[in-house]
Amino acid sequence: QVQLVESGGGLVQPGGSLRLSCAASGNILGIMGWYRQAPGKERELVASITSGGTTNYADSVKARFSISRDNAKNTVYLQMNSLEPEDTAVYYCNADVLSPSGRRYVPYWGKGTLVTVSS
Repeated sequence: QVQLVESGGGLVQPGGSLRLSCAASGNILGIMGWYRQAPGKERELVASITSGGTTNYADSVKARFSISRDNAKNTVYLQMNSLEPEDTAVYYCNADVLSPSGRRYVPYWGKGTLVTVSS
């Protein structure tokens, strides 16, 4: 099984910045992304990136967050700037991994890292 390990979460003041990292145990050729889930809410897409570098962002973070990846290190990053209390959530790393059959991609999830934006 592929293991995804997130790091970089913590407590930050409003307006501050934080950088999340997600390292995969194996080579990832599919899309990687970041999702988040606040208490009482459904998990939502924050940003995603293809192996070729094409990105997609939620409207709420488009002007403030930046996703990137290092294919050689099988690592995806999320640079978060101008953080707001509404950004408080558990952030999960996601990766689409080619199945053993070699015909389909299977989603894998990290355990999550907590980001708290508060004074």
